[in-house]
Formats: sequence, C-alpha cells, structure tokens
Amino acid sequence: MTYLKTLAVLFYEFFVTGVFAVGGGLTTLPFLMRMSQSHPDWFSTEDLTNMIAVSESTPGPIGINMSTYVGFKVAGIPGVMATAVGIVLPSAIIILIISRFLEKYMSNNYVKSVFSCLRPAVTGLIAAAGWLVVRETLFLYMPQSLSAVSGSFNISAVLLFAAIVILTRFKRLGKLHPVVYIAASAAAGIILKL
Repeated sequence: MTYLKTLAVLFYEFFVTGVFAVGGGLTTLPFLMRMSQSHPDWFSTEDLTNMIAVSESTPGPIGINMSTYVGFKVAGIPGVMATAVGIVLPSAIIILIISRFLEKYMSNNYVKSVFSCLRPAVTGLIAAAGWLVVRETLFLYMPQSLSAVSGSFNISAVLLFAAIVILTRFKRLGKLHPVVYIAASAAAGIILKL
C-alpha cells in the first residue's frame, strides 16, 4: 500500500469511527476492535487494551488519544494528522448541523424518540467494549469449559480490579479523583512487575 493510500485509509477508518461514535470516546472502542481485526498490521487487540490504559491515563478524549497513537504508529506525523482530523471532523459537522435545528425541534416526539433509543444503544456499545477490556485484561485465555474457568484468570489483574472496585465503594475513598487510582495502579505494576 502506498504512503498516500495508507493516509487515505487511516483518514477514512477514523472518519467512519467519528461518524458513528455517538456518545463519547468509549463508543469508539467497538470500531477500534473491528479495526484491529481488519488491519492487524496497525495494532492488535492487546495493543488496543494498552491504548485504552494509556488514553485513560493521559489528558484528552480517549478517541483522539487512540487515533493519534494509531496514526503515529502507522504513518508518523502525517498519520496523526489524518487520524485526528478523521475522527474530529464528523463531530464538528454533526454539531454544526444539529445546533441549527435541535433547539427548534427538541420538543418534537420523533426527536425525543430518537434520543430515547440512542441512550441504550450507546450503553450497549460501551458494554461490548467493556467486555473486550475485561476479557483482554482479566483472563489469560478464554476458557473452553466451565471446569477450565479458574485457571484462566490473570490473578494479579483480578485482585487489582477487585481492590479498585472495593476501594471506590468506601465513601471517603470513592471521592478520590480517578487519577489517584490510575497512578496507584501504575505504581503497583512497576513495583510488583505485573
């Protein structure tokens, strides 16, 4: 594939992702999962889980962070420009169009119906992406039978996951900023070499 064609494909893939990523950055995950399967030379599913961890740990929207990572890995700075413009442009166009009409038609029953159905659809997309992250992070392999489940877990990852869930349920600790938990988890990974 020529360099210009690669840039065009990068732009197209992230433009499509941007068009359909209704509801925020996490809804880009199913598109990125599909992208990892259709373009395995760009990134693997393991790379995707690492990108999620880095993107959630750094400032900025997850979709932009992930698109720039892929763009840079595949085509350097021009790739970053292609993927970043590709993922942002649809939102900018859609917001400009919607802002002109939304106020006028927000009380319309059809518009209300559309939004009431978009919320569960977006939740489903996020849940599907969440399952991908759980599968890639907490399991060493996907068990083929119920008896193989216990040995399939990455015990260190499961314990860290459980600790974070439990700690965030305590009233006082639940008020801590998420970056505290992310930094503590990163430190644990360095110290324990997980």
